[in-house]
Amino acid sequence: MKATTSLHALAALSGVADGLATRNSSAPVGATGLPLLADGYVDLGVASAAFEKAKTFVDGLTNEQKIKIITGSSFTGSSSWTPLSSKDGVAGINMQFFVSGFTMINAATMTWNPDLVEAQFRATGDEFYQMGYNLIMGPVASPLGRDPYGGRLPEGFSPDPYLSGILMGKAAAGMSSAGIVTAGRHYLLNEQETNRMSGGYSANADDKTTQEVYLWPFADAVKGGLMAVMCGMNRVNGSLSCENDKILNGYLKSDLGFPGFVLPDVNSQATAFGSANAGLDYGSSRYWSEEVMLEGIETGNFTQARLDDMATRNVLPYYFAGLDDGQQPEKISNTDYRNVRGNHSTLIRKVASEAIILLKNDNTNGRGLPLNKPRTMALFGAHAGPCTAGPNQQFSVGGTPADTYPGHLATGGGSGQASFPYLITPFQPLTTRAAEDGGMIWWVLNNTYTAPPAAGFPGGGGGGFPGGNGSFPGGGGGGFPGGNGSFPGFPGGNGSFPGGGFPGGGGGGGGFGFGGTGMEPSIPNYAENSEACIVFINSMSGEGSDRTELANEEQDDMVNTVAEKCSNTIVVGNFAGPRILDAWIENPNITAVLYSGLLGQESGNAISDVLHGDVNPSGKLTHTIAKLASDYPTPTCMTSECNYDEGVFIDYRWFDAQITTIRYPFGHGLSYTSFTYGDVSVSVTNQTALGSRYPTGGLTLGGKADLFDEVIAVSTTVQNSGAVTGAEVAQLYISFPEEAEQPIRILRGFVKIEIAAGESADVTFSVRRRDISFWDTAAQKWAIAEGEYTLAVGSSSQDIRGSATLTV
Repeated sequence: MKATTSLHALAALSGVADGLATRNSSAPVGATGLPLLADGYVDLGVASAAFEKAKTFVDGLTNEQKIKIITGSSFTGSSSWTPLSSKDGVAGINMQFFVSGFTMINAATMTWNPDLVEAQFRATGDEFYQMGYNLIMGPVASPLGRDPYGGRLPEGFSPDPYLSGILMGKAAAGMSSAGIVTAGRHYLLNEQETNRMSGGYSANADDKTTQEVYLWPFADAVKGGLMAVMCGMNRVNGSLSCENDKILNGYLKSDLGFPGFVLPDVNSQATAFGSANAGLDYGSSRYWSEEVMLEGIETGNFTQARLDDMATRNVLPYYFAGLDDGQQPEKISNTDYRNVRGNHSTLIRKVASEAIILLKNDNTNGRGLPLNKPRTMALFGAHAGPCTAGPNQQFSVGGTPADTYPGHLATGGGSGQASFPYLITPFQPLTTRAAEDGGMIWWVLNNTYTAPPAAGFPGGGGGGFPGGNGSFPGGGGGGFPGGNGSFPGFPGGNGSFPGGGFPGGGGGGGGFGFGGTGMEPSIPNYAENSEACIVFINSMSGEGSDRTELANEEQDDMVNTVAEKCSNTIVVGNFAGPRILDAWIENPNITAVLYSGLLGQESGNAISDVLHGDVNPSGKLTHTIAKLASDYPTPTCMTSECNYDEGVFIDYRWFDAQITTIRYPFGHGLSYTSFTYGDVSVSVTNQTALGSRYPTGGLTLGGKADLFDEVIAVSTTVQNSGAVTGAEVAQLYISFPEEAEQPIRILRGFVKIEIAAGESADVTFSVRRRDISFWDTAAQKWAIAEGEYTLAVGSSSQDIRGSATLTV
């Protein structure tokens, strides 16, 4: 019955609602018809003091000076203004020497640890601040993740709006606390790279879908202190995102009470007054010249009040971040040294290790994970070690050249790309650990291997691996990982491994022969002679283009080749987005699978920590892994009109409604221990609020104030019933009355808690009014439906351990 109801709701949402070119009828606006901060329509709360400072400053300026502010120009005199210094970077400072390469956000979200995510964004913000930057093109909630092929998924959180919202709020709070202005991106409905440039595709979604799914995380971000928003290159319901009154003046400034400034993505402003009157606050002097803007005021195409509002919105974040204290260091060039990294490597390693998900584990008969000092071990795949030259690749916003990376992949591409001071690949700590444990290790650091024509003994003249002039995996005179150097921590200069070269290559003579290992180098030979075989795979993407595949044949063939010979095959994958695993996942010789996003500069250490049991895996999936790529409902849209006909049914919401068999559900993740759950209880903590269909509070940062008030508490107990300490992510899913037209169940709470072996812990979920509300399109308000709610607690969206009901 629930599934049928959900499908009827999906059909009802398939059309684009009428009148979306105009603002919500309930939007609180000033006398001019625009949401002006000076009209006091929003309670600015923690931003009130910054507003008063900004207003005082702007009131003392000439119109010419105000126009300089909104176009990023400086001025001096009795009053002076220096534009904010902007820089890209969600996981570190883009194109900058001597900074940290943090865990990508698609991986950090897999920790399901809000405090840890906030700590990473604070540390990232600290490095920006110390390098002299103060306007950061930061956290990404658009793309949300509608398209599993989306090129910028490494920069974002999750296709679930609640999970994205909680962590987007923490990201905004973390970066803001570092004393910088944070811009959330790419507003709104910007879900793919294909056809996005220069006002490309139009994302067409109805009001309910936009409010309940795509706008949701931005509300949490504004609540958390987000003071800048970048509008995207795409169109929304036919209008340019940066000239769209509905989404800027309506959704963002009126519905969410956003107090900061809206700035455009590259080439996303097209007109002077169309953009200014629609809600763009910062733009190009090509459109907003003094002559044009002053003439606009004279002719009535523009207003003095709007100019004042634009200038105030640009200045308010400066005061909110405390940048007027004069303490920020001067900006330096991107190659100058400044010690900003502190102990951030420790944080990065912790985030990365908590982000790793144990999807499958069969540890019978000494197989699987954690590793127990295997006497022989082999590593397979280019992803196990460094690429030929690295660790950084050339910055590009034009798209990645392939869907896989020929080396260890630990960051995304484009403006979200981290700048690595170094990169620890799995090859390094796993080799060191094998040596310490008294074991033996082999490797094929490529996805395929063909013996060279004349096999060479290690150290043979000019030998390469797999055969190329002394380099890895080929190239003139290069070292490992590249250039004229040697592998870090190993002897042997001039581009060589100890002894002068890898096995094989031109003119070496003899592979591992002469009895050294007693076998010819090959993937099957190494697999057959190893107690543990670890296969490494990846998928890459970045700004500029979307992925073309959700699985890779070459990598899948490598996994199957190893598993055919090795009864203890462990697969480790780091991916830009969802990855289909069905080519090999059911093979009984594949005993364990580790799955994660892109882990940053400490990636190899974090993977080794989990493989060896130094860290008990606690990551959980932030998306559904389907059995087939075609099972996902929203492939990349190749036309100029992209209709979001699935409505609110994306990711697990879609699969639940369709009753489609999946491989692994949203929220899934195993541990080296086990957890049992107790009974679930529900208590109403604000009966008065539940008695009102619509919120009654005033507008503040993030929306109506009482939307963020707790109304229900859900409690249970979780016991660690295994033998080792571990962390569990308990998840709360709510099923709504039919009136709300919601999916079968949606995430509305999660708590991550570490529990010692044999111990129990109480877990309580705080449910806000917003979390049990739906968007009433007719009333243009968040509403609580009458009827029965089911509040279910589990270890994933499909592993429900207990539930309770509540009638409202």
